[in-house]
Amino acid sequence: MSPYLVAAMIVLGAAVVCFTLPWTLPRERYRALFYPGGRPNAMAKNLNSAQARLTALGIFPALLVALETKGRRTGKPLLVQLVVAHFGTQRYLVSMLGEKADWVRNARASAGAARLRHGATEKVRLEEVPVSRRAPILKAYLRRAPGARPHFDISLDAPLREFEKVAERYPVFRIVPD
Repeated sequence: MSPYLVAAMIVLGAAVVCFTLPWTLPRERYRALFYPGGRPNAMAKNLNSAQARLTALGIFPALLVALETKGRRTGKPLLVQLVVAHFGTQRYLVSMLGEKADWVRNARASAGAARLRHGATEKVRLEEVPVSRRAPILKAYLRRAPGARPHFDISLDAPLREFEKVAERYPVFRIVPD
């Protein structure tokens, strides 16, 4: 058997395992493994970085985008893979890691200036959604983003009032074409 084929099978197997962990591990164990203290560890950072680059090229499904923001300290462009939530006729980005996410801090520091990449590049402005309007967007987001579910201590089928209780913990940004 070709060593390239073996390497490809190993990479594919590792990808399948990593992509299915959010569904197979209990929430607490998943967060402890990849996001101790609510921040990604080195393994999660490497996986997220690789996924963001592949998403920017347009390799992953269209529900994923690579968000490019300027680093608030370095000014260098940074990529992160996110799921676009649709609610009504609008598109939204949700921070599954809450206020601590670097992309949230970078978007706020740049007054919402960003780019969405998925094969093509779209210049956008991100407008933060007030807490009072986040609940239905969060519910729509969780339906679309299974990988985010371990970060929410709420059931996918919970009533809207339960989402209202946690809405202040998860920043939501409306995507506005620039």
